[in-house]
Amino acid sequence: MQLPQKHSNTGTSIFAVMSGLATQHNAINLSQGFPDFNIDDRLAAALSEAAMKGYNQYAPMPGLPMFRNAICADLKTRYGVSVDPDTELTITPGATYGIFTAFTAILVPGDEVIVLEPAYDSYVPNIETNGARAVVVPLMAPGFGVDWDRVKATVSPRTKAIIVNTPHNPTGAVWSMDDWNQLAAIVRDTDIFILSDEVYEQLIFDGGRHYSVLQHDELRARSFALYSFGKVFNNTGWKMGYCVAPPAFTQAFRRIHQFLCFSVNTPAQYALTQHLADKLQPIHEVMQAKRDLFLSLLSDTPFTIHQPARGSYFQVASYERISDLPDKEFAIWLTENYGVATIPLSAFYSNGHDDKLIRFCFAKKEETLTEAAARLRQVR
Repeated sequence: MQLPQKHSNTGTSIFAVMSGLATQHNAINLSQGFPDFNIDDRLAAALSEAAMKGYNQYAPMPGLPMFRNAICADLKTRYGVSVDPDTELTITPGATYGIFTAFTAILVPGDEVIVLEPAYDSYVPNIETNGARAVVVPLMAPGFGVDWDRVKATVSPRTKAIIVNTPHNPTGAVWSMDDWNQLAAIVRDTDIFILSDEVYEQLIFDGGRHYSVLQHDELRARSFALYSFGKVFNNTGWKMGYCVAPPAFTQAFRRIHQFLCFSVNTPAQYALTQHLADKLQPIHEVMQAKRDLFLSLLSDTPFTIHQPARGSYFQVASYERISDLPDKEFAIWLTENYGVATIPLSAFYSNGHDDKLIRFCFAKKEETLTEAAARLRQVR
């Protein structure tokens, strides 16, 4: 019996590989992007309350009405944009699911999608699984800005979509409004869709600002915007997200969504509805404190920081003063010999491009970061 190979990535995910090595060698896991501290007590209590109150059966396919209303109110407060909860917003089991569903709603075999690399590792498999082809454009290291002339030159009659990500995983780069304007100029007078992955939208540091595609009227009209609560409330295992898109796009999205999962975790929707009304310390303050601590701890290690992360959970570092090993081999060596697991940046390139960089996740407890840095100081 022959099974079809739906995409070109045939190996085990680097996240699974590095997390497995971390367990095997009792290493501190700074590889996969998840916090190692507890969620807010009020959020945990709200989830328990949901179960006790009977929110245990199927939610409506688009999501609980009160949840969608709460999200739209939150978007209005934070971005000054109006989103119709009935026709423009759909609850999803995580943003990765939302990205796949949006691609499935628009792609047919023969289409091309422009991907800016390094990129989150689900993008290319999602594209290829839908019979389309990913056309990659490299970002410009070490700042990982976009070469807009190169993007423009890559557009072809087959270009169906461009997927973008800000704040950026894995590099922590953040777009300016000028970036959005440059993108708008390229797709103007075309039928190109935009997928905007904004899962780290609330993790912006140093007084910076996140500009959402929803704030750019011209681009919003052709975009699917994808969001995640896991990165906002430190509950990545809940797999809760949402997609905002124009009504016609939302209809197409829901035509796929209703036959993939139909309904998303009901008690979690109730709990998040309650938590959106709680008074919380802004998550960017919490994460910037962790980033700043981690950078200070790294200052007396042999790793080189070319640019502090401007957003996200992640800090990219060079090991140029330590080794000439390829980045994946170096990451394995570091895990096995010094007990700190990271992710090699080549894993985020479809061609395995290697700039001798690794990605640390700093969304961890202070004691975790302190112990990791103590181990990294021993690296020779």
